[in-house]
Amino acid sequence: MIVHESGHVLAAWVSGGQVSRVVLDPLAFSQTELLENSRPLFVAWAGPVWGSIVPLGAWLAFRAAGLRLTFLVRAFAGFCFLANGAYLASAAIMPVGDTEDLLRLGAPLWAVSTPGVVGFVGGLLLLNGLGPDFGLDGRPVDRSAVAAAILSLAFLATGMVVWTYVL
Repeated sequence: MIVHESGHVLAAWVSGGQVSRVVLDPLAFSQTELLENSRPLFVAWAGPVWGSIVPLGAWLAFRAAGLRLTFLVRAFAGFCFLANGAYLASAAIMPVGDTEDLLRLGAPLWAVSTPGVVGFVGGLLLLNGLGPDFGLDGRPVDRSAVAAAILSLAFLATGMVVWTYVL
């Protein structure tokens, strides 16, 4: 949600918009509220696009550097593709949030749902084959990977709560 919403924020800033607040609640839909939005279609698309491309770029950078915990970044990228893809594809069944905005702003249904299906499948492909890295083939799990994943999730959840309720 943080990466997705940062896409909306950056697109709003780039297009001259003004962000009112960003809601990052781990128990609810995240959202970026704008005071001014001169390019609403651009800003609406930026969340799912940025929310998929940035994690993919991070995975490719980790992979190119040959880092040991690259599979965790690949799993994150796969999840982001899957989540953003499902979000866009859901426009065909029940448009909500960004998908509802995209359709209301004139994006054709096929132009919203097709990239969603592609993203969803791309997420499955990124996640495919990661089972052994997570100990699903009987091999012992890399304890540093478990610690990194738990610390990352705890940090993200805490940051989201602080951002939404404290700042």
